[in-house]
Amino acid sequence: MTPLKPVVEVVNLGRISYGNALQAQRRYIRRHIDSLSQPPAAEPAVNALLLCEHPPVYTVGIRTAQYPVEQEERLKGLGAEFHRADRGGLITFHGPGQLVCYPILNLAHFRKSVRWYVAELEAATIRLCRTFGVQADTSPDTGVWVASNKICAIGIHCGRYITSHGLALNCNTDLHWFTHITPCGLKGKGVTSLTQVLGREVTVSEAVEPFLETFAAQFNCTLRH
Repeated sequence: MTPLKPVVEVVNLGRISYGNALQAQRRYIRRHIDSLSQPPAAEPAVNALLLCEHPPVYTVGIRTAQYPVEQEERLKGLGAEFHRADRGGLITFHGPGQLVCYPILNLAHFRKSVRWYVAELEAATIRLCRTFGVQADTSPDTGVWVASNKICAIGIHCGRYITSHGLALNCNTDLHWFTHITPCGLKGKGVTSLTQVLGREVTVSEAVEPFLETFAAQFNCTLRH
């Protein structure tokens, strides 16, 4: 008998502040945590895929133990928010024109391997880029790249095999925001977007459906809207 595919609920949060998106993630994480304490015969919590865009915000991950206050204030002075998060990775930028995806998955429904999970996120994004005719690939550094320019940043958290945070794909992001930081701490590397690579405007709305298709194919899951 063919096993049923995991079901993933697609939740479009729209344009939402980073802080509110963190709260939304916590609600879906709690749903999984509560499910773990239920009897084995109980219905498991449904996995979720939270899609959104953020107003301009710089975030730092757990590898940045102390980010200088003066640098934080400098970035806020540009008109962006600043947040410390419990994801992996260093500093990055989120903003309009960027497809942000927060998968809240119980890896027990897929494969209990964080390394596998990150590789699948990269592979799904590479498949998406190729649907647009963009030749993207991985590198020794996490994320998805077009040559030496990062087009998609990935930073996750995983506790009890429940994932949070995720990926940010530059569609028609204003890349000037990245010039104020060393994105992900990678010196000598650049940042790009689907719009910049293709020489035409690619909006988040245009990228959503192809992304969902490649995500469902890569993770062998059923999406529920």
